[in-house]
Amino acid sequence: MPHQRLELTWIGKGEEPKLEPRLLIEDPDKSYGEAHTENMLIHGDNLLALKALEQEYAGKVKCVFIDPPYNTGSAFEHYDDGVEHSLWLSLMHQRINQIHSLLSEDGSLYVTLDDNEAHYFKVMCDEIFGRSNFIANVIWEKSDSPRMDAKYFSTRHDHLLVYAKNKGGLKIKTVDVEDVPSHYDRVDENGVPYYPKPLRAMGFEDGAEDRPSMYYPIIAPDGSEVYPMRQDGSKGRWRWSEEKAKKDAHRIDITPGRNGWSVNYRVMYKVLNGVPPETIWRHEDVGTNRTSKMEIKGIFGRKAFETPKPEALVERVINIATNPGDLVLDSFLGSGTTAAVAHKMGRRWIGIELGEHANTHCLPRLKKVVDGLDEGGITKAQNWRGGGGFKFYNLAPSLLRKDDLGQWVIDESYNADQLAAALAKHEGYTYAPDPDRYWKQAYSSEKDYLYVTTQLITPETIDHLAEQLGEGESLLVCCKAYRAAAEGRDPRINLHKIPAILAGRCEFGKDDYSLNIIDLPKDAAAEPFVPAAQREAQAAEAEQVRKFGKQKTIFD
Repeated sequence: MPHQRLELTWIGKGEEPKLEPRLLIEDPDKSYGEAHTENMLIHGDNLLALKALEQEYAGKVKCVFIDPPYNTGSAFEHYDDGVEHSLWLSLMHQRINQIHSLLSEDGSLYVTLDDNEAHYFKVMCDEIFGRSNFIANVIWEKSDSPRMDAKYFSTRHDHLLVYAKNKGGLKIKTVDVEDVPSHYDRVDENGVPYYPKPLRAMGFEDGAEDRPSMYYPIIAPDGSEVYPMRQDGSKGRWRWSEEKAKKDAHRIDITPGRNGWSVNYRVMYKVLNGVPPETIWRHEDVGTNRTSKMEIKGIFGRKAFETPKPEALVERVINIATNPGDLVLDSFLGSGTTAAVAHKMGRRWIGIELGEHANTHCLPRLKKVVDGLDEGGITKAQNWRGGGGFKFYNLAPSLLRKDDLGQWVIDESYNADQLAAALAKHEGYTYAPDPDRYWKQAYSSEKDYLYVTTQLITPETIDHLAEQLGEGESLLVCCKAYRAAAEGRDPRINLHKIPAILAGRCEFGKDDYSLNIIDLPKDAAAEPFVPAAQREAQAAEAEQVRKFGKQKTIFD
């Protein structure tokens, strides 16, 4: 009998595209704040961007929070959210696979969805992460009031599905509870709330005959002995053993009652340790859709996005899943909420957004966060006053394009450094140019190097390179053309032609694997106020960029 397994199938499953590992090109005109920041705002297709991050960030992301289009069939202002069911699953499957590779072994994934796709997504995610790494289905109360126009049920919640990369290494932090439950109506000598509970076992639990060791005297303040007697006069028993009663005597209250002494023990409220996060998140704790829309309106002065998430919701996720300095990723950045919250909480972050609102919404919002001008959301709770920065990146164009004859050629927009870095990614090398050896542009091991050039390689070129190779060193040379006599001239040097070396490896020339995201018109009014000193500094920097070149790459 063939091997069988439980799985979710759909049209197109398994037809994963061979993604091109693109470069990320920094746009210094849009990068903002501290020059050495590690925070990244990426404008481009999120599947290609995730692939672009893979070589450097695989296994390094502590927490991923995504709020993907729900595939509800609704006509959203910024997303065409009515993607056919199988297509939606295929697109999400590709992205979750990439996210899984980026997560650290102690990392976790948080995904918000509604009933339309959440349950299919859960089964799909079980295959990628392993069912044993499913952590929880958190219910977020997204509305604070019922919808009176609902045809069937008034839906007031969304799902927040939580997965671990490796459940054994996952640590979930406790949640601080500010409001002590009302029944903790007393306070001990140290100010810790508690409530009293009878020390005598109540109801029809076994008595002295069944548990004789639990029937013993407790000394009252007047020196008399108090035994656990039932209301009918028969012998009962205490909840605690005599040894525990002596050890925790400070938690026992003995007070006078109508029928003698009353013995209770203190049920203490664990203030210092917090409580494990529960699977129902109330709107009063983490906000609602109404809350998030008000936050966005406070930033942009108008309705700017249909489905943002409240900052308090993302704050709770980041709080329980990360520590300061950890790396947070959101590949459906939307209006920029995850990046803004992570920044205010002292986490490093990477945000990816394809739509034009990467420029019209995410960029100005995050500038406000850096400048300390964003007064809404969790700003006061985190005592955020500004600081830090981020770098803005665009995806590089496809390395290869077809010419007028339908032949694959290198895209002319690539300069020499970018071409070398791109080939390094394709070949699995780390791009790190050696300032003393021009041909040591990248390495795959301690003694294996890569050299990329558009020059014709001759036998003389090979001889020159061979003279500079050290003991045990090897070199891969990628070039546009070489003389036949150069091939095999030195066993330590391998020659490959570009683009022939790349044939069939991946899907070149495709820039959009998106969920049909519709661009927004640019709105200059959304830009935050920039102080005069900053404007002057930016003008000087822009002039320097104009003179010496506009773009830097992530490998600089």
